[in-house]
Amino acid sequence: MAPMTVVEGRRLALSNLEKVLYPATGFTKGEVLHYYATVAGVLLPHLHDRAVSFLRYPDGPDGQLFFAKNVPPGTPEWVTTAEVPRVEGPSRMVLVQDLPSLMWAANLVTEFHTHQWLVGSSHEADRIVFDLDPGAPATIVQCCEVALWLRERLARDGFETYAKTSGSKGLHLLTAVRGASSEQVSEYAKALAVEAEKAMPRLALHRMTRSLRPGKVFVDWSQNAARKTTAAPYTLRARPEPTVSAPVTWEEIEECRAPGRLDLQAGDVPPRVQDFGDLLAPLLDPEEAGSLPS
Repeated sequence: MAPMTVVEGRRLALSNLEKVLYPATGFTKGEVLHYYATVAGVLLPHLHDRAVSFLRYPDGPDGQLFFAKNVPPGTPEWVTTAEVPRVEGPSRMVLVQDLPSLMWAANLVTEFHTHQWLVGSSHEADRIVFDLDPGAPATIVQCCEVALWLRERLARDGFETYAKTSGSKGLHLLTAVRGASSEQVSEYAKALAVEAEKAMPRLALHRMTRSLRPGKVFVDWSQNAARKTTAAPYTLRARPEPTVSAPVTWEEIEECRAPGRLDLQAGDVPPRVQDFGDLLAPLLDPEEAGSLPS
């Protein structure tokens, strides 16, 4: 029988705590749960009021990976859910609003992915996101070059931009926006991706065409579409090692000269939170949001 624990008054069954989920490092499910409990204070605000898609990997990154968008069977009644619009019709999705819900979801072994809008305001985007994805032999080093250009370009339109690792090969850039639909944000983001390609034709690419991607950084603007989701800040990723989609400073991006410099894993993140706090906290302040240029 799975051991029971009580988290803020909620009883949870936590299973297979000794199971190794990341064979490359021996990182266990118990360590996964400990990681999420440790970073809950900075993770939960970025999940609050956002419908969560789960990318589950219960047998580790080498096992089956599958998305769970609807409320999973067996979800406790105290976990908050909400009806959200989908192309195929409304569906009910999970909201991870508190620590018990986070630990219940983490026990499923999942990446956390969210939309760029809040439940109840799906008609209005509150984030602009760029996913910078390098095509080999390009690496995160080249992503950093593109990120610096985008940061400056967004600043000219009044946006403050923040960065995190994707937890895979690249970078995510985020800025807070108000007063625009996901469609309008997507059009704006695409325009900037096109600009980036024109400004850095040997480095940046705004199209997903596989044959064009070797040696370049794909500036993926499409994740601003209302239906799409992006890995949430602080989520573990289903990679060979327990990498995290972790916030980084612009100084770290400016100084990145080798791919491993921004390879952040579960053990690296709590000390960084102690040192820096939540580097993405300004995204949570409505007063910090900018408006699309007219």
